Amino acid sequence: MTENGEDSRPCQPSGALPGGAAVKAVGDIRPFKAPLVDPKTYKDISDTLKIPQVARDPEGKISPYQPCPPSLPRLSKVGKNGSVEETVRGRRLRNSQESLSDPAETGSSTDSLKEDQTTPDPGGLVLSGAATFRNGQGSVVGPLSAPPTGSPVFRDRGHSLSEYERRPHRQQNDPTEQRVRTSKVRLSPVQPTGPLPALEKNFASSTLRAANRIDRDCVDYGVLARGGAGERLHRNLSDSRLLENMVSDSTSVSSMKSTFSVLNPIRPKDVRNRSFLEGSVLGNGALLGAEELDRYFPDRRMGVFIATWNMQGEKGLPTNLDDLLLPTDSEFAQDFYIIGVQEGCPDRREWEIRLQETLGPYYVMLYAASHGVLYLTVFVRRDLIWFCSEVEHATVTTRIISQIKTKGAVGIGFTFFGTSFLFITSHFTSGDAKVYERILDYNKIIEALALPKGLPDTNPYRSTASDVTTRYDEVFWFGDFNFRLSKDRLGVETAMNQTAGNDMGPLLQHDQLSKQMKDGSIFKGFQEAPIHFLPTYKFDIGCDVYDSTSKQRTPSYTDRILFRNRQADDIKVVKYTSCSSIKTSDHRPVIGVFQVKLRPGRDNIPLGAGQFDRSLYLEGIRRRITRELKRREAMKNQSSSTICSIS
Repeated sequence: MTENGEDSRPCQPSGALPGGAAVKAVGDIRPFKAPLVDPKTYKDISDTLKIPQVARDPEGKISPYQPCPPSLPRLSKVGKNGSVEETVRGRRLRNSQESLSDPAETGSSTDSLKEDQTTPDPGGLVLSGAATFRNGQGSVVGPLSAPPTGSPVFRDRGHSLSEYERRPHRQQNDPTEQRVRTSKVRLSPVQPTGPLPALEKNFASSTLRAANRIDRDCVDYGVLARGGAGERLHRNLSDSRLLENMVSDSTSVSSMKSTFSVLNPIRPKDVRNRSFLEGSVLGNGALLGAEELDRYFPDRRMGVFIATWNMQGEKGLPTNLDDLLLPTDSEFAQDFYIIGVQEGCPDRREWEIRLQETLGPYYVMLYAASHGVLYLTVFVRRDLIWFCSEVEHATVTTRIISQIKTKGAVGIGFTFFGTSFLFITSHFTSGDAKVYERILDYNKIIEALALPKGLPDTNPYRSTASDVTTRYDEVFWFGDFNFRLSKDRLGVETAMNQTAGNDMGPLLQHDQLSKQMKDGSIFKGFQEAPIHFLPTYKFDIGCDVYDSTSKQRTPSYTDRILFRNRQADDIKVVKYTSCSSIKTSDHRPVIGVFQVKLRPGRDNIPLGAGQFDRSLYLEGIRRRITRELKRREAMKNQSSSTICSIS
């Protein structure tokens, strides 16, 4: 120290080492009084980096305790044996992809400027404005003056500050946390040339989504309704409903991670302990209980497709039954298909194979029964067959001579989960005026149809011994009831021409069945969906013309589908119409689609254990494949056979 108060020691740059050692920034260390660089060059550098002027005394000399900047704007290197007391940690460089994907790298730079108090010195070494340095003897040299944060580097940095830079300055200046840090060049993040692509709403792994994609041919349900069943839906989802809820369902996500399957995962503990013989409605392990029911049917409703058709005993079957069983105006296939036929074709087995061929590999024939030329067939989705009980059937003839089996009824009964079903197809006495005989046929059937046989009654308090339809939860009765329109042919045709749109009210005013049901003399407790189709009897074969023979039979609604349920609103009608495209008989088939309420059941119900007609299934699939191969071969031959004519 001189007499004028000036420090005789040379000024140490920011890279000074403890104990008096110094680090060369670029050249030799220069004393305070010596000029660092050319004044003009220093002025240009100061203007570029916007470094504030160093405070000087009245004589123009640098005031004491003010360090000077490095001699040249070049990066300094640390010696092998030295340590630099820096105040910031060098920012780690990242590649452009990380910079773009990191939200911290794409934030606003305005907030960063408010927080950042560190700038690079002309030599590239980052200094803190509030940092203090000590020389080798421990004396304080003085604080550094931080330049403003208007540097282009800081304008583009965003929020990408290191953990050390985010600390308060008091923590940054703590000598105990200052370490030797190598100075690094700070690069601004790469800016995208265009707008970033929008993120997907679904953040699930695309690989998992692809691995668990469900074949849309297997989907049998629409988008699930959001509402009161949300919690139950989240807990249990069937494989057919996972198309829209796969990501949200935790169970299916776990299944994807483990087995890459849409099926719910099974724990070894459940396999060890689970029993299907608990016999409790609320039992967690019950096969027919609430847990399994909610897994497959979250809304506890299943789809039932019913078709009835008087085939007129024709040997030739339609070439294609798709219009009958799989109409194009239906969005989804149903869970059960029940087909009743009156005056069926002579070869019943061929008829069943054709049904299996049309429904394809997704369905199996649960049961089939017949009474003479009355055929009743039940198909079920193959993954639901395990929840069906043993199937029972019974027949009744309404002829005086029991050996003649052209008129009568055949019924099939079974339990699905905890809901019992009865399906009856029948053929009543024909004749325009024989209404009383048809009522007698009905009464005989409900009394003589001996069902159920071994299956327990799900609600015996509502059953009566004289009516078989009271012993089941859900009853569907369909067939050729032969009830006619009580009006002459000319009057019926006039009323048909006056119908506006699908309003068949003028015709139904003369319907015998509707009148008898209102009087309560037949089909007590049964309902029928509104009719919006033309009479289905009697047509000339192969065309849409009503009977043009000498008999001139009156068009009538002889083919009907009725239903009955123990509890109100258990059955909801989805569709009720006729199939006008099948014209191989004098009757048009009538089809109905229904949604039926299901309830959990007890495991004391005798299970069918997955029984179905295996030989029929294999034959139907074989024919389906053969038909497809023939179709492709025909298309190939048609496209390859080109005829050229030269004129």
